Amino acid sequence: MKLLLDNAKVIDGLGAVIAPGWVLVEDGKIAGVGPGDASPRAQMDADGSGSVVDLTGKTILPGLIDCHVHLMLDASPDPLKQAATERVGLSALKMALRAQRTLKSGVTTVRDLGCKGFAAIEVRDAVRSGLIPGPRMLCAGHLICMTGGHGWSIGREADGVDGVRRAAREQLKAGADVVKMMATGGILTPGVQPGAAQLTLEELRAGVEEAHKAGRKAAAHAQGTEGIRNAVLAGIDSVEHGFYLTEETVGMMLERGTYLVPTLTAVRAIARHGTESGIPPWAVEKAMAVGEAHEKSFARAMEAGVSIAMGTDAGTPFNEHGQNAQELALLVELGMSEGEAIVSATSRAAELLGIADAVGSISVGKVADLIVTSGDPLRDITVLCDPAAIESVYQAGKLC
Repeated sequence: MKLLLDNAKVIDGLGAVIAPGWVLVEDGKIAGVGPGDASPRAQMDADGSGSVVDLTGKTILPGLIDCHVHLMLDASPDPLKQAATERVGLSALKMALRAQRTLKSGVTTVRDLGCKGFAAIEVRDAVRSGLIPGPRMLCAGHLICMTGGHGWSIGREADGVDGVRRAAREQLKAGADVVKMMATGGILTPGVQPGAAQLTLEELRAGVEEAHKAGRKAAAHAQGTEGIRNAVLAGIDSVEHGFYLTEETVGMMLERGTYLVPTLTAVRAIARHGTESGIPPWAVEKAMAVGEAHEKSFARAMEAGVSIAMGTDAGTPFNEHGQNAQELALLVELGMSEGEAIVSATSRAAELLGIADAVGSISVGKVADLIVTSGDPLRDITVLCDPAAIESVYQAGKLC
């Protein structure tokens, strides 16, 4: 059965707009898209070949893609502590609920970059089988860190080239779609600093090699300059966070085609809520210390033309699952146009994840992951942050 979404403003995720326009869905895929005067509505009405939804005054855009979430983390003041002490079975049940909430918000694809006990992979497989609703998921399994490194409480500690190589192979054996490694310290682990390098260049290179041999991507938590440099030289596909980017490291990323996933919301939320919310003082101190440099680094990368893909780090303190579009508002606040922000969360995110042949744009042959909004996010990006403005979400052509 065909479904025609007619007479809407269509934002295709590639930078083009059709107004008014239409999108034709058949068998879960986009079968047609075009301007209003070429709509197949009259023919469909005449032959009864499908259903028509009139979306006058509405906007259609591709489902959003969040390239950095942690479904195991609950957005509490100290979520790593919570995840480390919670039984994996209970975590998986909670993750399923968070996945459903994320999908309802218009995020139809996520990349989970680290959990305990391979729970995200189990949730991913449950979604793929149709057992539970949720966004399309790509998963890292355990994050790989040095002994005592950032994220150790829910990660896989590994030391030396052979140790990291083995850890990467373990993740791939478990079904990971991406290998995640920790090139630096971070905010939410006590006793480590965001600017400090952790896994070495040689260790990172070993993990990247294993991922790429298996046809998978590799991502690096990399906040300090030395760790960013090591990750890029190792051949990483994406730098996550990038607090202390320099002209040199930005140039290296441009030369090698390395993506940046800035996760601006995560740091801003910790600094804004502060210790009075229950966030540990050491975490707030680190967030306050890096905030200005983080935003300047994002601006430097954007102005230089680095490929930026949207990611939120959802699950970190007060960074709720289902409120992922807050990151888009922050991208725009810090200088990105509304259209470019949407591209970062659609076609460019799909390119980073290696799934651009299937999702990320409203193009014939792509999976029909779509959002219908009551407002126009090209005029006001915060439309995507308002649950009341998300009129409907389609995943593979089915209303969620």
